[in-house]
Amino acid sequence: MATTAHRPIDADGHIRDDEQLLRKYLEPPFDRRGVIAAGAARDGFDNTMDLTLGTRTVNASVWLDALDRGNLESTVLYPTGGLSAGWLREPDFAVARCRAYNNLLSEEYLKVSPRFKGVALMAVQDPVEAAKELRRCVTELGMVGGTFPEGPHPLGKREYDPVYEEAERLGVPIAIHAGGRLTGSMDEFLFDRLIQVHSLGHAFTQMKQFVSIMFEGVPERYPKLKLAFLEAGCGWAVYLLDRMDERFHFRGAVEAPVLKRSPSEYVADGNIYFSLEAEERLLPESMRILGDDIFIYASDFPHWDAEFPENIRHLLAREDLTEEQRAKVTRDNAIRLYGLDA
Repeated sequence: MATTAHRPIDADGHIRDDEQLLRKYLEPPFDRRGVIAAGAARDGFDNTMDLTLGTRTVNASVWLDALDRGNLESTVLYPTGGLSAGWLREPDFAVARCRAYNNLLSEEYLKVSPRFKGVALMAVQDPVEAAKELRRCVTELGMVGGTFPEGPHPLGKREYDPVYEEAERLGVPIAIHAGGRLTGSMDEFLFDRLIQVHSLGHAFTQMKQFVSIMFEGVPERYPKLKLAFLEAGCGWAVYLLDRMDERFHFRGAVEAPVLKRSPSEYVADGNIYFSLEAEERLLPESMRILGDDIFIYASDFPHWDAEFPENIRHLLAREDLTEEQRAKVTRDNAIRLYGLDA
């Protein structure tokens, strides 16, 4: 286990931003709405398996206890319900909901303990307002990055340039974090069991956004921008990059003219990060191919599929990683991604 002075850092944990708590922070006139959760799964699947999986009641005290149980120094917090805010149809409500979430995160967690770090939730429905909210959250609330929620928006499109420009200016990352469903895709109603849906949801959503962001030239236009692709593991990255590099060779000059190099070469710059799963068999090979400076540990606590604190213990005990690699993926890389104090 890591020493007290060099404990692991959780690069992706979650809070429970439920309706009752969120309503406290919604500004008029949206605070009078009947339903504000915005994106609760419409498929009716039972994530918790009759409340046997995950931790349902979560607050700062519960989280601090979890950090101690996992011997973690700190956690970088993301939303739960807010991960689906990209499906809201009204841009003004989406902006208000994201602002409410960010104020909630600041008041209920960031002001409680320095062990909590925050990532701003941004409304994909209004990129200009999203950039303003990112600036507010970083400069006024002390947050360490921004995240786009899941939704029907290809994030490489030029309309999102204000956000990428602001993030690069502020020196903070933009994280891509889905909610694990197939909502809004042609496959949304294909499966009738969550085990099937969830096997694909995170990975397919991340892959689609990765293709959009890369081939639309975001890393070329914003070379200092840090990006993170979270909660889908990392094994897909090498597979997809092989396919993208090949198609870039044949079609890039015409269909991805902004790119001056192959997608893999942009990843090699070290500004694009991937969260890992502690048990991934392809982790050592992915690190061999892409380098070991871009993979980060994520607890995913308190979600139903988070085997925490077992996952950090398993990761630190893996014999197929060197001591230096374990230090990088559980601490050093997160410090660099989020600009944390070492």
